[in-house]
Amino acid sequence: MSRAKGAQVAGTVQTQAYRDMIAALAAARQAAGLSQAALAVRLGKPASFVGKYELGERRLDVVELLVVLGHLELSFEAFWNAAKITLPEML
Repeated sequence: MSRAKGAQVAGTVQTQAYRDMIAALAAARQAAGLSQAALAVRLGKPASFVGKYELGERRLDVVELLVVLGHLELSFEAFWNAAKITLPEML
């Protein structure tokens, strides 16, 4: 099987699974009734923080993902099950 292909952003490769996860995260933010700016305030980050990761200009690490989910009042398990992201077999 070939390796998952993705776009080069800020020195990292973004797989389709990562892009799908970020799209699901943006949808969860919207479902929570929060603007990007409102979520950024909750995170103690500049207003551009949320927009940058939602546009793929900045990559979220695992700890950041869990903190964002906490502010959206979602567990990782609930988020992941709802997102239905297909993981690649290889990175």
